[in-house]
Amino acid sequence: MATGKDSEPQEVQALVIDSNATSRSILVAQLREYGVTKVVQCSRVRDARSRLEHTVFDYVLCEQYFTESNHSGQTLLDDLRRAQLLPFSTVFFMVTTEASYAAVAEAAESALDGYLLKPFTPSTLFERLSLARLRKVHLKPIFDAIEQEDFETAAALCTERFEARQPYWLYAARIGTELLLRLGRHAQARTLFEAVIAARALPWAKLGVARAQIESGQAARAITTLQGLLGEDASFADAYDVLGRAQVELGQFAEAIETYRTASELTPDSVVRLQKLGMMSYYMGERATATRVLSRAAMLGLDSKLFDCQSLVLLTFAYFADNDRKGIERCMADFARLLERHENTDSPRILRFVEVSRTLQLIQQRQFSQAVEAVKTMANEINARSFDFEAACNLGSLLAVLTTTSIDLSEGAVWIRSLGMRYANTRGLCELMANACNIFPPYSESIRECLLEINKTAEKAMARSLSGDATGAVRSLLRHGAQTLNTKLVDLSQQVLLRHRDRIEESDALQQEIDALRERCGVAPNKAVLGQDSERHPGGVVIRTRARSADSDIAAQQRLRAERAGTVQTSSADSEQPPPDPADPLDKLRLRPN
Repeated sequence: MATGKDSEPQEVQALVIDSNATSRSILVAQLREYGVTKVVQCSRVRDARSRLEHTVFDYVLCEQYFTESNHSGQTLLDDLRRAQLLPFSTVFFMVTTEASYAAVAEAAESALDGYLLKPFTPSTLFERLSLARLRKVHLKPIFDAIEQEDFETAAALCTERFEARQPYWLYAARIGTELLLRLGRHAQARTLFEAVIAARALPWAKLGVARAQIESGQAARAITTLQGLLGEDASFADAYDVLGRAQVELGQFAEAIETYRTASELTPDSVVRLQKLGMMSYYMGERATATRVLSRAAMLGLDSKLFDCQSLVLLTFAYFADNDRKGIERCMADFARLLERHENTDSPRILRFVEVSRTLQLIQQRQFSQAVEAVKTMANEINARSFDFEAACNLGSLLAVLTTTSIDLSEGAVWIRSLGMRYANTRGLCELMANACNIFPPYSESIRECLLEINKTAEKAMARSLSGDATGAVRSLLRHGAQTLNTKLVDLSQQVLLRHRDRIEESDALQQEIDALRERCGVAPNKAVLGQDSERHPGGVVIRTRARSADSDIAAQQRLRAERAGTVQTSSADSEQPPPDPADPLDKLRLRPN
Protein backbone atom coordinates (compact mmCIF):
# COMPACT_ATOMS: atom_id res chain seq x y z
CA MET A 1 0.00 0.00 0.00
CA ALA A 2 1.20 3.47 -0.71
CA THR A 3 1.73 6.06 1.95
CA GLY A 4 0.98 9.73 2.02
CA LYS A 5 4.49 10.60 0.91
CA ASP A 6 4.62 8.21 -2.06
CA SER A 7 3.37 8.88 -5.52
CA GLU A 8 1.15 5.82 -5.61
CA PRO A 9 -2.43 6.80 -6.41
CA GLN A 10 -4.08 4.48 -3.92
CA GLU A 11 -4.69 5.98 -0.52
CA VAL A 12 -4.06 4.22 2.77
CA GLN A 13 -7.21 3.62 4.78
CA ALA A 14 -7.55 2.74 8.44
CA LEU A 15 -10.51 1.90 10.64
CA VAL A 16 -10.44 2.74 14.36
CA ILE A 17 -13.03 0.96 16.51
CA ASP A 18 -13.35 2.18 20.09
CA SER A 19 -16.31 3.22 22.23
CA ASN A 20 -14.17 5.86 23.98
CA ALA A 21 -14.10 9.12 22.00
CA THR A 22 -10.82 10.28 23.54
CA SER A 23 -9.03 7.04 22.70
CA ARG A 24 -10.34 7.20 19.15
CA SER A 25 -9.11 10.75 18.72
CA ILE A 26 -5.62 9.84 19.93
CA LEU A 27 -5.37 6.88 17.57
CA VAL A 28 -6.68 8.89 14.64
CA ALA A 29 -4.12 11.63 15.26
CA GLN A 30 -1.27 9.12 15.49
CA LEU A 31 -2.30 7.34 12.31
CA ARG A 32 -2.55 10.59 10.38
CA GLU A 33 0.79 11.74 11.70
CA TYR A 34 2.40 8.70 10.21
CA GLY A 35 0.90 8.90 6.77
CA VAL A 36 -2.53 7.28 6.81
CA THR A 37 -4.55 9.34 4.37
CA LYS A 38 -8.05 8.30 5.45
CA VAL A 39 -9.18 7.21 8.92
CA VAL A 40 -12.74 6.04 9.62
CA GLN A 41 -14.03 5.93 13.19
CA CYS A 42 -16.63 3.64 14.74
CA SER A 43 -17.82 3.64 18.33
CA ARG A 44 -19.94 0.48 18.03
CA VAL A 45 -19.07 -3.05 16.94
CA ARG A 46 -22.16 -3.35 14.75
CA ASP A 47 -21.25 -0.17 12.85
CA ALA A 48 -17.69 -1.40 12.35
CA ARG A 49 -18.91 -4.69 10.93
CA SER A 50 -21.12 -2.83 8.47
CA ARG A 51 -18.17 -0.72 7.35
CA LEU A 52 -15.99 -3.78 6.87
CA GLU A 53 -18.67 -5.46 4.78
CA HIS A 54 -18.33 -2.71 2.18
CA THR A 55 -14.75 -1.41 2.45
CA VAL A 56 -11.32 -3.03 2.46
CA PHE A 57 -9.08 -1.25 4.96
CA ASP A 58 -5.31 -1.41 5.14
CA TYR A 59 -5.32 -1.23 8.92
CA VAL A 60 -7.91 -2.01 11.56
CA LEU A 61 -7.27 -1.02 15.18
CA CYS A 62 -9.93 -2.38 17.48
CA GLU A 63 -10.46 -1.96 21.21
CA GLN A 64 -10.91 -5.25 23.05
CA TYR A 65 -13.69 -4.10 25.40
CA PHE A 66 -16.88 -2.25 24.56
CA THR A 67 -19.73 -0.84 26.58
CA GLU A 68 -22.12 -2.67 24.25
CA SER A 69 -23.42 -5.82 25.83
CA ASN A 70 -22.31 -9.12 24.29
CA HIS A 71 -19.69 -7.47 22.10
CA SER A 72 -15.90 -7.37 22.24
CA GLY A 73 -13.04 -6.93 19.87
CA GLN A 74 -12.50 -10.66 19.82
CA THR A 75 -16.09 -11.51 18.88
CA LEU A 76 -15.90 -8.96 16.08
CA LEU A 77 -12.67 -10.49 14.77
CA ASP A 78 -14.10 -14.00 14.90
CA ASP A 79 -17.23 -12.90 13.09
CA LEU A 80 -15.25 -11.11 10.41
CA ARG A 81 -13.10 -14.11 9.70
CA ARG A 82 -15.96 -16.58 9.64
CA ALA A 83 -17.91 -14.23 7.37
CA GLN A 84 -14.84 -13.88 5.11
CA LEU A 85 -14.68 -10.11 5.50
CA LEU A 86 -10.98 -9.76 6.25
CA PRO A 87 -8.62 -10.14 3.31
CA PHE A 88 -5.02 -11.09 3.94
CA SER A 89 -3.94 -7.58 3.04
CA THR A 90 -5.66 -6.07 6.08
CA VAL A 91 -3.56 -5.65 9.22
CA PHE A 92 -5.74 -6.20 12.29
CA PHE A 93 -4.48 -5.11 15.72
CA MET A 94 -6.31 -5.45 19.02
CA VAL A 95 -5.90 -2.61 21.52
CA THR A 96 -6.32 -3.20 25.25
CA THR A 97 -5.39 -1.68 28.59
CA GLU A 98 -5.09 -5.06 30.24
CA ALA A 99 -1.70 -6.74 30.48
CA SER A 100 -2.80 -9.98 32.14
CA TYR A 101 -2.89 -13.23 30.20
CA ALA A 102 -6.61 -13.73 30.70
CA ALA A 103 -7.30 -10.36 29.14
CA VAL A 104 -5.14 -10.69 26.04
CA ALA A 105 -4.93 -14.44 25.45
CA GLU A 106 -8.16 -14.65 23.54
CA ALA A 107 -7.04 -11.89 21.23
CA ALA A 108 -3.62 -13.47 20.86
CA GLU A 109 -5.02 -16.89 20.11
CA SER A 110 -7.37 -15.51 17.47
CA ALA A 111 -4.30 -15.19 15.26
CA LEU A 112 -4.15 -11.42 15.14
CA ASP A 113 -1.44 -9.54 13.39
CA GLY A 114 -0.71 -8.15 16.82
CA TYR A 115 -2.04 -6.51 19.94
CA LEU A 116 -1.14 -3.16 21.51
CA LEU A 117 -1.14 -2.54 25.23
CA LYS A 118 -2.14 0.96 26.30
CA PRO A 119 -0.44 3.32 26.76
CA PHE A 120 1.85 3.18 23.75
CA THR A 121 3.91 5.81 21.97
CA PRO A 122 3.38 6.90 18.35
CA SER A 123 6.73 5.37 17.43
CA THR A 124 5.69 2.02 18.91
CA LEU A 125 2.47 2.09 16.92
CA PHE A 126 4.33 2.94 13.74
CA GLU A 127 6.92 0.23 14.22
CA ARG A 128 4.37 -2.51 14.96
CA LEU A 129 2.09 -1.65 12.06
CA SER A 130 5.01 -1.31 9.64
CA LEU A 131 6.44 -4.70 10.55
CA ALA A 132 3.05 -6.35 10.24
CA ARG A 133 2.53 -4.82 6.81
CA LEU A 134 6.01 -5.76 5.66
CA ARG A 135 5.48 -9.37 6.61
CA LYS A 136 2.37 -9.49 4.47
CA VAL A 137 4.24 -7.98 1.54
CA HIS A 138 7.03 -10.57 1.75
CA LEU A 139 4.54 -13.44 1.90
CA LYS A 140 2.22 -12.13 -0.82
CA PRO A 141 2.94 -15.00 -3.29
CA ILE A 142 1.87 -17.48 -0.61
CA PHE A 143 -1.27 -15.53 0.22
CA ASP A 144 -2.13 -15.16 -3.47
CA ALA A 145 -1.92 -18.92 -3.96
CA ILE A 146 -4.11 -19.54 -0.92
CA GLU A 147 -6.71 -17.03 -2.07
CA GLN A 148 -6.84 -18.92 -5.40
CA GLU A 149 -7.24 -22.16 -3.41
CA ASP A 150 -4.00 -23.48 -4.89
CA PHE A 151 -2.95 -25.09 -1.62
CA GLU A 152 -0.33 -27.31 -3.24
CA THR A 153 1.59 -24.32 -4.56
CA ALA A 154 1.15 -22.38 -1.32
CA ALA A 155 2.48 -25.28 0.77
CA ALA A 156 5.46 -25.68 -1.57
CA LEU A 157 6.25 -21.95 -1.33
CA CYS A 158 6.06 -22.11 2.45
CA THR A 159 8.39 -25.09 2.64
CA GLU A 160 10.81 -23.47 0.19
CA ARG A 161 10.92 -20.24 2.22
CA PHE A 162 11.47 -22.18 5.44
CA GLU A 163 14.28 -24.34 4.05
CA ALA A 164 16.02 -21.36 2.48
CA ARG A 165 15.63 -19.29 5.67
CA GLN A 166 14.17 -16.46 3.64
CA PRO A 167 12.53 -13.51 5.43
CA TYR A 168 9.72 -14.61 7.73
CA TRP A 169 10.64 -18.27 7.34
CA LEU A 170 9.13 -19.25 10.66
CA TYR A 171 5.82 -17.63 9.86
CA ALA A 172 5.87 -19.32 6.46
CA ALA A 173 6.40 -22.64 8.22
CA ARG A 174 3.38 -21.97 10.39
CA ILE A 175 1.23 -21.44 7.32
CA GLY A 176 2.80 -24.40 5.55
CA THR A 177 2.01 -26.83 8.35
CA GLU A 178 -1.59 -25.70 8.35
CA LEU A 179 -1.86 -26.22 4.63
CA LEU A 180 -0.37 -29.71 4.91
CA LEU A 181 -2.90 -30.58 7.59
CA ARG A 182 -5.61 -29.15 5.35
CA LEU A 183 -4.41 -31.40 2.52
CA GLY A 184 -4.44 -34.46 4.80
CA ARG A 185 -0.65 -34.83 4.76
CA HIS A 186 -0.34 -35.38 8.48
CA ALA A 187 3.09 -37.03 8.40
CA GLN A 188 4.56 -34.19 6.32
CA ALA A 189 2.99 -31.62 8.61
CA ARG A 190 4.50 -33.31 11.63
CA THR A 191 7.91 -33.43 9.94
CA LEU A 192 7.75 -29.69 9.29
CA PHE A 193 6.60 -28.99 12.85
CA GLU A 194 9.55 -31.00 14.15
CA ALA A 195 11.93 -29.12 11.83
CA VAL A 196 10.68 -25.85 13.30
CA ILE A 197 11.24 -27.19 16.82
CA ALA A 198 14.79 -28.15 15.85
CA ALA A 199 15.38 -24.57 14.69
CA ARG A 200 13.45 -22.82 17.47
CA ALA A 201 11.70 -24.61 20.32
CA LEU A 202 8.47 -22.69 19.79
CA PRO A 203 5.28 -23.64 21.67
CA TRP A 204 3.09 -23.48 18.57
CA ALA A 205 5.28 -26.02 16.81
CA LYS A 206 5.18 -28.39 19.78
CA LEU A 207 1.40 -28.00 19.82
CA GLY A 208 1.39 -28.70 16.09
CA VAL A 209 3.07 -32.07 16.63
CA ALA A 210 0.20 -33.05 18.93
CA ARG A 211 -2.36 -31.86 16.40
CA ALA A 212 -0.72 -33.90 13.64
CA GLN A 213 -0.70 -36.93 15.94
CA ILE A 214 -4.45 -36.59 16.54
CA GLU A 215 -5.18 -36.19 12.84
CA SER A 216 -3.23 -39.36 12.07
CA GLY A 217 -5.12 -41.38 14.69
CA GLN A 218 -2.56 -41.21 17.50
CA ALA A 219 -4.63 -39.49 20.18
CA ALA A 220 -2.90 -41.32 23.05
CA ARG A 221 0.53 -40.14 21.86
CA ALA A 222 -0.86 -36.64 21.46
CA ILE A 223 -1.87 -36.63 25.12
CA THR A 224 1.70 -37.47 26.13
CA THR A 225 3.04 -34.67 23.89
CA LEU A 226 0.55 -32.18 25.33
CA GLN A 227 1.26 -33.09 28.92
CA GLY A 228 4.92 -32.31 28.29
CA LEU A 229 4.04 -28.98 26.67
CA LEU A 230 1.75 -27.99 29.54
CA GLY A 231 4.48 -28.94 31.96
CA GLU A 232 6.54 -26.18 30.36
CA ASP A 233 3.69 -23.64 30.20
CA ALA A 234 0.61 -24.34 32.30
CA SER A 235 -1.12 -21.21 30.94
CA PHE A 236 -1.11 -22.29 27.29
CA ALA A 237 -4.88 -22.34 26.78
CA ASP A 238 -4.75 -23.70 23.23
CA ALA A 239 -2.86 -26.75 24.48
CA TYR A 240 -5.75 -27.52 26.83
CA ASP A 241 -8.14 -27.29 23.89
CA VAL A 242 -6.17 -29.87 21.93
CA LEU A 243 -5.78 -32.05 25.02
CA GLY A 244 -9.54 -31.98 25.60
CA ARG A 245 -10.12 -32.98 21.99
CA ALA A 246 -7.78 -35.97 22.34
CA GLN A 247 -9.44 -37.02 25.60
CA VAL A 248 -12.94 -36.82 24.10
CA GLU A 249 -11.82 -38.87 21.12
CA LEU A 250 -10.55 -41.59 23.47
CA GLY A 251 -13.72 -41.47 25.57
CA GLN A 252 -11.89 -40.02 28.60
CA PHE A 253 -14.76 -37.70 29.44
CA ALA A 254 -13.99 -37.16 33.13
CA GLU A 255 -10.50 -35.97 32.21
CA ALA A 256 -11.83 -33.90 29.31
CA ILE A 257 -14.26 -31.94 31.46
CA GLU A 258 -11.45 -30.91 33.81
CA THR A 259 -9.30 -29.92 30.86
CA TYR A 260 -12.03 -27.75 29.36
CA ARG A 261 -12.70 -26.23 32.79
CA THR A 262 -9.05 -25.16 33.06
CA ALA A 263 -9.07 -23.67 29.55
CA SER A 264 -12.26 -21.76 30.31
CA GLU A 265 -10.83 -20.39 33.55
CA LEU A 266 -7.79 -19.07 31.66
CA THR A 267 -10.02 -17.21 29.18
CA PRO A 268 -13.38 -16.71 30.90
CA ASP A 269 -14.97 -14.82 28.00
CA SER A 270 -14.13 -17.35 25.31
CA VAL A 271 -17.46 -18.45 23.84
CA VAL A 272 -15.90 -21.50 22.21
CA ARG A 273 -14.40 -22.77 25.46
CA LEU A 274 -17.55 -22.08 27.41
CA GLN A 275 -19.46 -24.17 24.88
CA LYS A 276 -17.03 -27.07 25.11
CA LEU A 277 -17.18 -27.02 28.90
CA GLY A 278 -20.95 -26.71 28.89
CA MET A 279 -21.48 -29.53 26.40
CA MET A 280 -19.12 -31.86 28.23
CA SER A 281 -20.77 -30.99 31.55
CA TYR A 282 -24.18 -31.81 30.11
CA TYR A 283 -23.09 -35.19 28.75
CA MET A 284 -21.41 -36.01 32.07
CA GLY A 285 -24.59 -35.27 34.01
CA GLU A 286 -23.34 -32.06 35.64
CA ARG A 287 -26.56 -30.26 34.81
CA ALA A 288 -26.10 -27.26 37.10
CA THR A 289 -22.69 -26.53 35.59
CA ALA A 290 -24.00 -27.10 32.07
CA THR A 291 -26.90 -24.68 32.61
CA ARG A 292 -24.68 -21.98 34.09
CA VAL A 293 -21.94 -22.25 31.47
CA LEU A 294 -24.12 -22.65 28.40
CA SER A 295 -26.36 -19.76 29.42
CA ARG A 296 -23.26 -17.57 29.77
CA ALA A 297 -22.05 -18.73 26.34
CA ALA A 298 -25.43 -17.75 24.88
CA MET A 299 -25.34 -14.37 26.61
CA LEU A 300 -21.84 -13.60 25.33
CA GLY A 301 -21.93 -15.18 21.91
CA LEU A 302 -25.44 -15.59 20.56
CA ASP A 303 -24.81 -12.95 17.90
CA SER A 304 -21.38 -14.33 17.07
CA LYS A 305 -20.79 -16.73 14.20
CA LEU A 306 -18.71 -18.72 16.66
CA PHE A 307 -21.85 -19.67 18.55
CA ASP A 308 -22.84 -23.29 17.97
CA CYS A 309 -26.59 -23.82 18.10
CA GLN A 310 -26.06 -27.24 19.66
CA SER A 311 -25.27 -25.32 22.85
CA LEU A 312 -28.77 -23.84 22.77
CA VAL A 313 -30.30 -27.30 22.26
CA LEU A 314 -28.48 -28.72 25.27
CA LEU A 315 -29.44 -25.67 27.30
CA THR A 316 -33.08 -26.37 26.42
CA PHE A 317 -32.65 -29.97 27.61
CA ALA A 318 -31.14 -28.69 30.87
CA TYR A 319 -34.02 -26.26 31.43
CA PHE A 320 -36.49 -29.06 30.68
CA ALA A 321 -34.87 -31.29 33.30
CA ASP A 322 -35.27 -28.46 35.83
CA ASN A 323 -38.88 -27.87 34.71
CA ASP A 324 -37.88 -24.29 33.94
CA ARG A 325 -40.64 -23.07 31.62
CA LYS A 326 -39.24 -19.55 31.33
CA GLY A 327 -35.78 -20.90 30.52
CA ILE A 328 -37.21 -22.95 27.65
CA GLU A 329 -39.08 -19.90 26.41
CA ARG A 330 -35.84 -17.90 26.40
CA CYS A 331 -34.18 -20.60 24.32
CA MET A 332 -37.03 -20.54 21.81
CA ALA A 333 -36.79 -16.75 21.64
CA ASP A 334 -33.05 -17.07 21.01
CA PHE A 335 -33.71 -19.54 18.19
CA ALA A 336 -36.18 -17.10 16.64
CA ARG A 337 -33.52 -14.39 16.83
CA LEU A 338 -30.94 -16.67 15.22
CA LEU A 339 -33.29 -17.61 12.39
CA GLU A 340 -33.92 -13.94 11.65
CA ARG A 341 -30.27 -13.29 10.94
CA HIS A 342 -29.18 -16.71 9.70
CA GLU A 343 -28.12 -16.68 6.09
CA ASN A 344 -29.40 -20.18 5.41
CA THR A 345 -32.68 -20.57 7.25
CA ASP A 346 -33.54 -23.74 5.35
CA SER A 347 -30.44 -25.53 6.63
CA PRO A 348 -31.50 -29.03 7.81
CA ARG A 349 -29.11 -28.68 10.75
CA ILE A 350 -30.57 -25.41 11.99
CA LEU A 351 -34.15 -26.56 11.49
CA ARG A 352 -33.48 -29.78 13.41
CA PHE A 353 -32.14 -27.77 16.33
CA VAL A 354 -35.27 -25.67 16.41
CA GLU A 355 -37.54 -28.71 16.13
CA VAL A 356 -35.79 -30.53 18.99
CA SER A 357 -36.20 -27.56 21.33
CA ARG A 358 -39.79 -26.99 20.19
CA THR A 359 -40.58 -30.66 20.94
CA LEU A 360 -39.16 -30.30 24.45
CA GLN A 361 -41.38 -27.27 24.93
CA LEU A 362 -44.41 -29.31 23.78
CA ILE A 363 -43.59 -32.04 26.29
CA GLN A 364 -43.16 -29.48 29.04
CA GLN A 365 -46.55 -28.05 28.11
CA ARG A 366 -47.98 -31.62 28.18
CA GLN A 367 -48.92 -31.50 24.52
CA PHE A 368 -47.83 -35.10 24.18
CA SER A 369 -49.55 -36.04 20.93
CA GLN A 370 -47.87 -33.20 19.05
CA ALA A 371 -44.54 -34.06 20.64
CA VAL A 372 -44.82 -37.71 19.60
CA GLU A 373 -45.65 -36.75 16.02
CA ALA A 374 -42.63 -34.43 15.93
CA VAL A 375 -40.35 -37.23 17.18
CA LYS A 376 -41.74 -39.65 14.61
CA THR A 377 -41.01 -37.13 11.86
CA MET A 378 -37.41 -36.83 13.07
CA ALA A 379 -37.05 -40.60 13.25
CA ASN A 380 -38.14 -40.92 9.64
CA GLU A 381 -34.96 -39.05 8.71
CA ILE A 382 -32.51 -41.38 10.49
CA ASN A 383 -31.29 -42.80 7.18
CA ALA A 384 -31.27 -39.47 5.36
CA ARG A 385 -27.95 -38.30 3.97
CA SER A 386 -28.20 -34.98 5.82
CA PHE A 387 -28.92 -36.66 9.17
CA ASP A 388 -25.75 -36.26 11.22
CA PHE A 389 -24.20 -37.36 14.50
CA GLU A 390 -25.54 -34.32 16.37
CA ALA A 391 -29.04 -35.10 15.15
CA ALA A 392 -28.57 -38.68 16.33
CA CYS A 393 -27.56 -37.56 19.84
CA ASN A 394 -30.45 -35.10 20.07
CA LEU A 395 -33.01 -37.64 18.85
CA GLY A 396 -31.65 -40.20 21.31
CA SER A 397 -32.01 -37.65 24.12
CA LEU A 398 -35.59 -36.89 23.05
CA LEU A 399 -36.50 -40.58 22.97
CA ALA A 400 -35.06 -41.00 26.47
CA VAL A 401 -37.07 -37.99 27.68
CA LEU A 402 -40.30 -39.40 26.23
CA THR A 403 -39.70 -42.80 27.80
CA THR A 404 -38.98 -41.36 31.25
CA THR A 405 -42.08 -39.17 30.89
CA SER A 406 -44.09 -42.42 30.58
CA ILE A 407 -44.95 -41.83 26.94
CA ASP A 408 -45.01 -45.23 25.26
CA LEU A 409 -43.22 -45.32 21.94
CA SER A 410 -43.02 -48.90 20.76
CA GLU A 411 -40.59 -47.96 18.02
CA GLY A 412 -38.22 -46.20 20.43
CA ALA A 413 -35.87 -49.12 20.96
CA VAL A 414 -35.73 -49.80 17.22
CA TRP A 415 -34.84 -46.20 16.48
CA ILE A 416 -32.14 -46.17 19.15
CA ARG A 417 -30.60 -49.27 17.62
CA SER A 418 -30.66 -47.66 14.16
CA LEU A 419 -28.86 -44.61 15.57
CA GLY A 420 -26.28 -46.75 17.31
CA MET A 421 -25.60 -48.96 14.30
CA ARG A 422 -25.06 -45.91 12.09
CA TYR A 423 -22.86 -43.81 14.36
CA ALA A 424 -21.32 -45.96 17.12
CA ASN A 425 -18.10 -46.69 15.25
CA THR A 426 -15.52 -45.49 17.80
CA ARG A 427 -15.46 -45.59 21.58
CA GLY A 428 -15.61 -41.79 21.81
CA LEU A 429 -18.58 -41.45 19.45
CA CYS A 430 -20.35 -44.35 21.12
CA GLU A 431 -19.94 -42.94 24.62
CA LEU A 432 -21.07 -39.45 23.60
CA MET A 433 -24.25 -40.88 22.12
CA ALA A 434 -24.77 -43.21 25.09
CA ASN A 435 -24.33 -40.32 27.50
CA ALA A 436 -26.90 -38.31 25.53
CA CYS A 437 -29.43 -41.01 26.46
CA ASN A 438 -28.23 -41.56 30.02
CA ILE A 439 -31.52 -40.61 31.69
CA PHE A 440 -32.84 -43.95 30.36
CA PRO A 441 -29.98 -46.47 30.89
CA PRO A 442 -31.40 -49.24 28.62
CA TYR A 443 -30.98 -46.93 25.61
CA SER A 444 -27.39 -46.16 26.59
CA GLU A 445 -26.60 -49.86 26.87
CA SER A 446 -28.25 -50.56 23.51
CA ILE A 447 -25.92 -48.04 21.85
CA ARG A 448 -22.87 -49.61 23.49
CA GLU A 449 -23.99 -53.02 22.22
CA CYS A 450 -24.13 -51.57 18.71
CA LEU A 451 -20.43 -50.71 18.87
CA LEU A 452 -19.62 -54.28 19.86
CA GLU A 453 -21.66 -55.57 16.94
CA ILE A 454 -20.00 -53.19 14.45
CA ASN A 455 -16.55 -54.20 15.70
CA LYS A 456 -17.44 -57.90 15.44
CA THR A 457 -18.61 -57.41 11.84
CA ALA A 458 -15.37 -55.62 11.00
CA GLU A 459 -13.24 -58.34 12.65
CA LYS A 460 -15.01 -61.14 10.75
CA ALA A 461 -14.49 -59.35 7.45
CA MET A 462 -10.81 -58.79 8.12
CA ALA A 463 -10.35 -62.43 9.09
CA ARG A 464 -12.04 -63.39 5.83
CA SER A 465 -9.67 -61.15 3.91
CA LEU A 466 -6.61 -62.60 5.66
CA SER A 467 -7.76 -66.10 4.79
CA GLY A 468 -7.63 -65.20 1.08
CA ASP A 469 -11.21 -64.17 0.35
CA ALA A 470 -10.77 -60.42 -0.14
CA THR A 471 -13.74 -60.21 -2.50
CA GLY A 472 -16.00 -61.85 0.07
CA ALA A 473 -14.68 -59.48 2.77
CA VAL A 474 -15.47 -56.40 0.68
CA ARG A 475 -18.93 -57.68 -0.19
CA SER A 476 -19.68 -58.49 3.46
CA LEU A 477 -18.61 -55.04 4.58
CA LEU A 478 -20.66 -53.39 1.84
CA ARG A 479 -23.73 -55.44 2.71
CA HIS A 480 -23.58 -54.50 6.38
CA GLY A 481 -22.64 -50.94 5.48
CA ALA A 482 -25.71 -50.62 3.28
CA GLN A 483 -27.90 -51.93 6.10
CA THR A 484 -26.46 -49.63 8.79
CA LEU A 485 -24.97 -46.66 6.87
CA ASN A 486 -21.96 -47.03 9.19
CA THR A 487 -19.00 -45.22 7.63
CA LYS A 488 -16.48 -47.36 9.51
CA LEU A 489 -17.59 -50.41 7.54
CA VAL A 490 -17.59 -48.49 4.27
CA ASP A 491 -14.09 -47.12 4.88
CA LEU A 492 -12.85 -50.59 5.79
CA SER A 493 -14.26 -51.99 2.55
CA GLN A 494 -12.28 -49.34 0.69
CA GLN A 495 -9.09 -50.28 2.51
CA VAL A 496 -9.49 -53.98 1.72
CA LEU A 497 -10.25 -53.22 -1.94
CA LEU A 498 -7.20 -51.01 -2.33
CA ARG A 499 -4.92 -53.52 -0.64
CA HIS A 500 -6.06 -56.49 -2.72
CA ARG A 501 -7.24 -54.78 -5.92
CA ASP A 502 -4.98 -56.83 -8.16
CA ARG A 503 -6.56 -60.07 -6.91
CA ILE A 504 -10.18 -58.87 -7.14
CA GLU A 505 -11.63 -59.36 -10.61
CA GLU A 506 -14.66 -57.13 -10.04
CA SER A 507 -12.72 -54.31 -8.40
CA ASP A 508 -14.18 -51.58 -10.62
CA ALA A 509 -17.76 -52.64 -9.89
CA LEU A 510 -17.04 -52.85 -6.17
CA GLN A 511 -15.47 -49.39 -6.25
CA GLN A 512 -18.65 -48.03 -7.79
CA GLU A 513 -20.66 -49.65 -5.00
CA ILE A 514 -18.39 -48.09 -2.38
CA ASP A 515 -18.70 -44.65 -3.98
CA ALA A 516 -22.49 -44.93 -4.16
CA LEU A 517 -22.71 -46.05 -0.53
CA ARG A 518 -20.51 -43.19 0.60
CA GLU A 519 -22.88 -40.82 -1.12
CA ARG A 520 -25.78 -42.37 0.81
CA CYS A 521 -23.93 -42.12 4.12
CA GLY A 522 -23.13 -38.45 3.78
CA VAL A 523 -20.56 -36.79 5.99
CA ALA A 524 -20.06 -38.57 9.29
CA PRO A 525 -17.37 -37.93 11.91
CA ASN A 526 -14.65 -40.52 12.34
CA LYS A 527 -13.63 -38.97 15.63
CA ALA A 528 -15.66 -37.83 18.62
CA VAL A 529 -16.21 -34.06 18.63
CA LEU A 530 -18.35 -31.69 20.64
CA GLY A 531 -20.64 -29.60 18.48
CA GLN A 532 -19.93 -28.82 14.88
CA ASP A 533 -16.22 -28.37 15.47
CA SER A 534 -16.21 -25.52 12.96
CA GLU A 535 -14.85 -22.79 15.16
CA ARG A 536 -11.27 -21.58 15.28
CA HIS A 537 -9.21 -24.65 15.89
CA PRO A 538 -6.93 -24.67 18.91
CA GLY A 539 -3.65 -23.03 18.07
CA GLY A 540 -5.12 -22.03 14.76
CA VAL A 541 -5.30 -19.11 12.41
CA VAL A 542 -7.91 -18.68 9.71
CA ILE A 543 -6.53 -19.22 6.23
CA ARG A 544 -8.84 -17.40 3.90
CA THR A 545 -9.30 -18.19 0.23
CA ARG A 546 -10.56 -16.04 -2.59
CA ALA A 547 -11.54 -17.37 -5.98
CA ARG A 548 -11.66 -14.60 -8.58
CA SER A 549 -14.45 -14.38 -11.09
CA ALA A 550 -15.05 -11.88 -13.84
CA ASP A 551 -17.32 -9.77 -11.71
CA SER A 552 -16.27 -10.20 -8.14
CA ASP A 553 -14.07 -11.82 -5.60
CA ILE A 554 -15.86 -14.61 -3.79
CA ALA A 555 -14.31 -15.55 -0.48
CA ALA A 556 -14.36 -19.10 0.76
CA GLN A 557 -13.02 -19.54 4.24
CA GLN A 558 -10.67 -22.36 5.12
CA ARG A 559 -10.28 -22.90 8.87
CA LEU A 560 -6.72 -23.85 9.31
CA ARG A 561 -4.47 -23.94 12.26
CA ALA A 562 -1.57 -21.76 13.17
CA GLU A 563 -0.32 -20.72 16.50
CA ARG A 564 -0.39 -18.40 19.39
CA ALA A 565 3.19 -17.35 19.78
CA GLY A 566 4.34 -15.70 16.59
CA THR A 567 0.98 -14.47 15.33
CA VAL A 568 0.49 -11.85 17.95
CA GLN A 569 3.95 -10.59 18.62
CA THR A 570 5.65 -9.91 15.36
CA SER A 571 8.93 -9.15 16.99
CA SER A 572 9.12 -12.58 18.68
CA ALA A 573 7.73 -14.74 15.88
CA ASP A 574 9.70 -13.15 13.11
CA SER A 575 12.83 -12.12 14.92
CA GLU A 576 14.75 -14.08 12.31
CA GLN A 577 14.00 -11.16 9.96
CA PRO A 578 16.56 -8.34 10.35
CA PRO A 579 15.48 -4.72 10.08
CA PRO A 580 15.01 -3.91 6.39
CA ASP A 581 17.74 -2.10 4.58
CA PRO A 582 16.85 1.53 3.81
CA ALA A 583 17.38 0.74 0.15
CA ASP A 584 14.91 -2.12 0.29
CA PRO A 585 12.33 -1.52 -2.48
CA LEU A 586 9.69 -2.76 -0.10
CA ASP A 587 10.37 0.24 2.08
CA LYS A 588 7.90 2.31 0.12
CA LEU A 589 5.13 0.01 1.23
CA ARG A 590 5.59 0.91 4.87
CA LEU A 591 4.19 3.87 6.64
CA ARG A 592 6.60 6.68 7.43
CA PRO A 593 6.28 9.97 9.25
CA ASN A 594 5.30 13.00 7.20
